[in-house]
Amino acid sequence: MEYNKFASNQEKELEKKLSRDETSFVYRILKNYNFSDIMSIYKVRSVYKVETSQGNICLKKFKHGRYKVRNGYNLVKELHKLGFYNTPPYIKTKEDHLFIKYKKYFFYATKWVDGRECDLKNLNEAVDCMKLLAKFHLYSSKVNIKKFKLKNNLKNWPNIFYNNLKNLDNIKKIINKRKIKTEFDIIYLENINTFYNRGILALNLLNHSQYYKFSKEANRNKTICHDSFYYQNIIKMNEEYYIIDLDSIIFDIHVNDVGKLIRRLMSKKTYSWDFKKAKILIESYNSINKLSKNELEIMISLIMFPHKFCKLGKKRYFKHKNWSEIKYLKKLNKILRTVKLENIFLSDYLNYLDTYK
Repeated sequence: MEYNKFASNQEKELEKKLSRDETSFVYRILKNYNFSDIMSIYKVRSVYKVETSQGNICLKKFKHGRYKVRNGYNLVKELHKLGFYNTPPYIKTKEDHLFIKYKKYFFYATKWVDGRECDLKNLNEAVDCMKLLAKFHLYSSKVNIKKFKLKNNLKNWPNIFYNNLKNLDNIKKIINKRKIKTEFDIIYLENINTFYNRGILALNLLNHSQYYKFSKEANRNKTICHDSFYYQNIIKMNEEYYIIDLDSIIFDIHVNDVGKLIRRLMSKKTYSWDFKKAKILIESYNSINKLSKNELEIMISLIMFPHKFCKLGKKRYFKHKNWSEIKYLKKLNKILRTVKLENIFLSDYLNYLDTYK
């Protein structure tokens, strides 16, 4: 009872009422489906929650990539055949289409998972989500991939790292050329070498790991990653967890998903780059789908690369994102506050690798 109340309250906080015009065009979209007795329509994050007498429906709008819908549909269908039911099924239109086009947009529908977004700040819940990810990887490795047309991110990590490091070089030149430097310019420049050196170390570790070997195997086996496995795409309903939004699935090695999640969690206050907590997460994944020592060596390069520092610099000096100086400084200082903790984390990770079997 308490769980349902919590889930309901969380969803109400996310729900937004639609304008009359938006409601009207959503109803036009829904006429293409066999939904009877539509009771209400709300916007929850970027999707529409449609309440019907037959159950709740998720209607999603997108602009590009119709293959994303086919990929998601085919993956869910294959996973359900194998006995993995932790992904909601897609719903076809009256004309048996996976999606419909309306003006410049496309729409598709799935069943709505009536639960709440998982709380990854809670370590116990994060452990359960890691087990779900491991299970997803295990089952998705067994699917028939002939019907998939996915983006291939294999062997691409070194290019991503190199391009980010090149950007840091260019940013240094941009700042040095400025006669008048802002406070952000000065602080970013003072720290750029520290993060550049860490990036070089991450790239060297990656190039000396078994990354290319694992990429080759993953390319042959066509291993699938969710690539956006985070709290808003993991729904807890009663005691079960479900993965939603398969639009971003790609071909990559599985530590792409695992490393990204650990990196994101470690930067949160409740984790604060505590390797003991990262170890718990790794071992929870291992309890379902064991990672090899070679995979963990690959993963450390993904975790230690200064993605956030590079991303912030890119927004400031290349994309010229319209943020205030205060906001830029706040984000930069947040990154700088955890440098020492990250260094301790990396040392603990390497010690863990020495004894890993």
